[in-house]
Amino acid sequence: MPHDPQLRPLPRLIFASRWLQLPLYLGLILAQAVYVYQFWTELVHLIEAAFGNAHALETLVKSIGYKGETLVSLNETVLMLVVLGLIDVVMISNLLIMVIVGGYETFVSRMDLEGHPDQPEWLSHVNASVLKVKLGTAIIGISSIHLLKTFINAANYDEKVLMYQTIIHLAFLLSAIAIAYTDRLLAPAQSH
Repeated sequence: MPHDPQLRPLPRLIFASRWLQLPLYLGLILAQAVYVYQFWTELVHLIEAAFGNAHALETLVKSIGYKGETLVSLNETVLMLVVLGLIDVVMISNLLIMVIVGGYETFVSRMDLEGHPDQPEWLSHVNASVLKVKLGTAIIGISSIHLLKTFINAANYDEKVLMYQTIIHLAFLLSAIAIAYTDRLLAPAQSH
């Protein structure tokens, strides 16, 4: 007996409700645009400061929370903190792409990208479990950048802030390990 592809009204409504997530993914795309703008603004300030623009240097110093001697030119610490900030924006942007593309593909609708030359490698085997692990590792990377920025600028932070940021980072790390371990334990059971 052939399977009837038509759903009854209630299951059809429930299944169609997945499209309510579409505005959320579109909103994340707008957030991505804000991150692109922030990245370019910081990059322009960095280039201007490298060429001696005092206002750009002052803006950078304020944005990274650097305190210390009055700067006349860009020093290595400020440069490192700004570049880490740029890397942080890129990593958060990567996280957004994983959530937007992977979430849409997993929970809303197929994108039919098979064979497309720009299809992300990870998308071919994405599911909710893989997405959780990828997001966990991305969050650890972002947390690592924040922690490194804090340690480079440690003189401007209270000892408690340094301790709590380290503890929070370790909690992210342990959570990601636990998620990956749980998924690995469940993987053999799911393959049967």
